Amino acid sequence: MSEESVQEVIRQQVAENPIILYMKGSPDQPMCGFSQRAAQALAGCGREFAYVDVLQDERIRQGIKEFGDWPTIPQLYIDGELAGGCDIIMEMFESGELQQMVDNAGAQAS
Repeated sequence: MSEESVQEVIRQQVAENPIILYMKGSPDQPMCGFSQRAAQALAGCGREFAYVDVLQDERIRQGIKEFGDWPTIPQLYIDGELAGGCDIIMEMFESGELQQMVDNAGAQAS
């Protein structure tokens, strides 16, 4: 898969999922503390979300960093926009902003 096609795969994943978390591992079996905290915060908002385990494909792991111009994982996308990484996700969760974003995700599609 070329770098261009990796970016296309990511673009499609982000476009097709109102809420998608790029993380290490899965929400049930996170492989790092940052991914675990991000997934728990999202789960705490009470809405299903898609995820991509970047450990399954090194090209996606590197490509997502370029896609959002964000150097770390996890990365949360809501309605096609990068919401942030773990620290930002946690700040938004604690302030209630994440709940609002999750509640409104996909609203423009309906």
